Amino acid sequence: MNHAIPRVGTSTATFTQLLSSTRRGARLARLLAVTELHTWGVPQDLTERAELVVAELAANAVLHGRVPGRCFRLTLVLDPATDRLRVEVSDARGDLRPLPRPTDTAPDPLPTGGRGLTLVAALADHWDTVPYPPSGKTVRAVLSAPVIEA
Repeated sequence: MNHAIPRVGTSTATFTQLLSSTRRGARLARLLAVTELHTWGVPQDLTERAELVVAELAANAVLHGRVPGRCFRLTLVLDPATDRLRVEVSDARGDLRPLPRPTDTAPDPLPTGGRGLTLVAALADHWDTVPYPPSGKTVRAVLSAPVIEA
């Protein structure tokens, strides 16, 4: 496993970590994200939402994006000027792109999965998927800190 690369500057803070494509790697992604966000002094509300988003995207990378012998990458980018956090999870399976659940179909009363991206959509301002060369994909979610009115 590679070492984290934290970069904290005057404009943005960035954290990147390669993790094994296992359940343990997904759990570690969540724990590392929370630790890093606490180190950066991110508000608790934003940290809690980011924790859930990281957990879901990392679990999806392990479950749907796993290629034997390949890791997944967690990247956090905090822009204090805009109070926005970007969560990125990159995996090796660019051929499997996530799609939001259709809302016009009757829900399965006993689903075994498939609600994770609905959760991500509810917690993030927006999310999308972009190619991750040479053959992978990156799922990105942008979260904003709550506006506190004085």
